[in-house]
Amino acid sequence: MPSAPSRSARPGPMAFNDLLLQVGGVGRFQQIQVTLVVLPLLLMASHNTLQNFTAAIPAHHCRPPADTNLSRDTELEAWLPRDSQGRPASCLRFTSPQRGPPFPNGTGTNGTGTTEPCTNGWIYDPGTFPSTIVTEWDLVCSRRALRQLAQSLYMVGVLLGAMIFGYLADRLGRRKVLILNYLQTAVSGTCAAFAPNFPVYCAFRLLSGMSLAGISLSCMTLNVEWMPIHTRACVGTLIGYVYSLGQFLLAGVAYAVPRWRHLQMLVSVPFFAFFIYSWFFIESARWYSSSGRLDLTLKALQRVAWINGKREEGASLSMEVLRASLNKELTMDKGQASAMELLRCPVLRRLFLCLSLLWFATSFAYYGLVMDLQGFGVSIYLIQVIFGAVDLPAKLVGFLVINTMGRRPAQMASLLLAGICILINGVVPQDQSVVRTALAVLGKGCLAASFNCIFLYTGELYPTMIRQTGLGMGSTLARVGSIVSPLVSMTAELYPSMPLFIYGAVPVAASAATALLPETLGQPLPDTVQDVESRWAPTRRGAGTCRPPPPAPRSHILAGVALKRKPRPPPPGPALFVPVSPMG
Repeated sequence: MPSAPSRSARPGPMAFNDLLLQVGGVGRFQQIQVTLVVLPLLLMASHNTLQNFTAAIPAHHCRPPADTNLSRDTELEAWLPRDSQGRPASCLRFTSPQRGPPFPNGTGTNGTGTTEPCTNGWIYDPGTFPSTIVTEWDLVCSRRALRQLAQSLYMVGVLLGAMIFGYLADRLGRRKVLILNYLQTAVSGTCAAFAPNFPVYCAFRLLSGMSLAGISLSCMTLNVEWMPIHTRACVGTLIGYVYSLGQFLLAGVAYAVPRWRHLQMLVSVPFFAFFIYSWFFIESARWYSSSGRLDLTLKALQRVAWINGKREEGASLSMEVLRASLNKELTMDKGQASAMELLRCPVLRRLFLCLSLLWFATSFAYYGLVMDLQGFGVSIYLIQVIFGAVDLPAKLVGFLVINTMGRRPAQMASLLLAGICILINGVVPQDQSVVRTALAVLGKGCLAASFNCIFLYTGELYPTMIRQTGLGMGSTLARVGSIVSPLVSMTAELYPSMPLFIYGAVPVAASAATALLPETLGQPLPDTVQDVESRWAPTRRGAGTCRPPPPAPRSHILAGVALKRKPRPPPPGPALFVPVSPMG
């Protein structure tokens, strides 16, 4: 953790960052709360890609009639035609047993027998996956699309959660929403493990997706709002690695617990513990101040100062000090902090449309890769570990690039390279599993870096009063991509490489939108819509502008305080937001 920079004496009121430094900077409180807030993210990775294991498709074939002696392989072979690769067909059987020598390769039947769908159900190979939702509810053959539907409904929940809880976090506070989300995840995830049928399972998975989206947004915001500016990039990057470690955890847990109900329970029950200790979190003082609640802001800062061993510094804080320090936040018109600002102002509208395309493309391609682990021809557990491992160097390289070359080139390069890798993978023969896996891993690493950059980029482009709303809207578009992604995989029925061509083309096309965005490296964070417009509005004559907001009413809290707008100095550190996960 980098050490806090010394505060040089300068005239005028302190900024909020100076208040954080006064009460301890990165002290005992920050270390404890960041750790406790980040811990659930280990299991969030498990929920995101859980269906790779709980909905895995084992080898299967039709069940012969009940009076068939299944103990004899010859009897079983007599009922099963062969597919084009000489393997027993998965979805067809003969209408009557076929006797004689083994069926020739490359034929759908033995040449004389007629076939029919599996009217008596299926027999599954219990070797790798003894119990999944596929084997329990027969989600194969004509019902195969239901497996993808379950993942899409989970992502629908994530979309709804991003919209609902992103808004509530700005209105009710980060802590309250986080507590609610922990409880909802614990209850819905546990209930999914006891689901008696497929529709009930999907309903509880949808609720889990909603709450996990809220956890992702509120977790990052609560952490960065309690951290001094110079530490936020490092802390955000470390948080991102926690999600990567969660992918390793999922591979190990899924290998040790192969039955889907037990696995679902194991990744859900710990959220009851997270719910219990989350009551001890301290709400963001930054959120209190932006809501005009100076009394609670003062109490929160003094409590943090006490925990950090800075009692004298905390005691020196007073309402007068806060009024002088936070006058800009307190005079913002709360009516302007709405999602409509993203469409009303030409500059914000351009940012919103470009960022939406980037969020969609990144998530669309990302989930296209990580939710098809069985398609690479290697062990599903091994590929899960490799996919988790590639995040470590990818996020490190991404962190270095975005803080040296800038956000815009990093965003464009990560999407473009990811798309190219996926497109090349589409033309590699299916039997070259090593090459296909290597390309997929490289593409996945680039998409992980893209998630890092887009979360940071979005947080730095939007003004303070709609930053959380903007992140929520971006996450919403990402979830649309993750909803569509599993459905696109069904185009493999038309042509095996069709999904890869689609997954690769979208990020390549979206990378061009980055050229329309401004660079934010080294720029001060905008606080108001007018800050964004004055900084990034087109300079040509006749360009559209936002109407200035009506004068904010002078709060009774600020009676007698001069409300002069003073420019805020650029932050001394590199980055504000770095994502914790593809949940956004």
